[in-house]
Amino acid sequence: MINFKKVEISDQEWVKPLLKASNLSGGHQNYTNIFSWSDMYNYQVAKVNEFLVVKGQIDGEPSYYFYPAGTGDVQPVLAEMKRDAEENHHEFIVLGISVENMTTMKALYPEHFEYQDMRDSFDYVYLAEKLATLAGRKLQAKRNHINRFQANNNWSFELLTPDNLAECWKMNLEWCRRNNCKDDEQLRAEYCAVKKDFDYFTALELEGGIIRVDGKIVAFTMGERLNSDTYIVHVEKAFSEIQGAYQIINREFVKWIVETYPDIAYVNREEDMGYEGLRKAKLSYHPDKMEEKYLARYFD
Repeated sequence: MINFKKVEISDQEWVKPLLKASNLSGGHQNYTNIFSWSDMYNYQVAKVNEFLVVKGQIDGEPSYYFYPAGTGDVQPVLAEMKRDAEENHHEFIVLGISVENMTTMKALYPEHFEYQDMRDSFDYVYLAEKLATLAGRKLQAKRNHINRFQANNNWSFELLTPDNLAECWKMNLEWCRRNNCKDDEQLRAEYCAVKKDFDYFTALELEGGIIRVDGKIVAFTMGERLNSDTYIVHVEKAFSEIQGAYQIINREFVKWIVETYPDIAYVNREEDMGYEGLRKAKLSYHPDKMEEKYLARYFD
């Protein structure tokens, strides 16, 4: 049986190097997401043969695992995960596996896993330069929104820092009030995750930006480097009644990413969680690729 433990902030000291070495592309394979959503999904972590193994559960459903993150021979790790599932009397399910992970699992366990796509969990991935410039006919509408925002507002962009963090949190509380977070289960869960991002902003080495209008924060975003060529945006909030607020915080922060990390090629804007409005918004930026994720269920 694998000796799993509750996720704590100190675990990043051993978890982050394993994630970095594995260079995985899925947004769920990121320490901030594992830590921030650990209460919602009951995440636990363990090190097995120099691999990170994450186990989760939600709403009384069967427990599941993430694909191991590390380098070396993954077969003994998967075998240990299978044994852990058997000893705990639940199915052996691996969530969020990539196409490459699936290829490996099919080679190691031919005819022993059934696979199904997790469309609501696909990550939207864009060329960073495209989001920074919004060039081209397909993104003309985004440029129009920004032009109206700039014409109608006395605005500024600045980085999110410990000095303006508390002020930004107040804006997030107001955003939640306006969007009735308390009445939406997923938004309530997101509120808890975002609260941890604010509480541990410095410890997690997060970065972010804010937009002010007449000195008041009307939009903010947070993210960090995901892997060797991709930056991940965890949070983006804006007052939707201010036309162009979402578009300009997106553009300005990605411009900063491109300037700060010239080796970054892509921006991962995470999943849509099955929300029709969020899916429409993310598709409207015309993703350059989708980070596909699949569920693998073991059978004899």
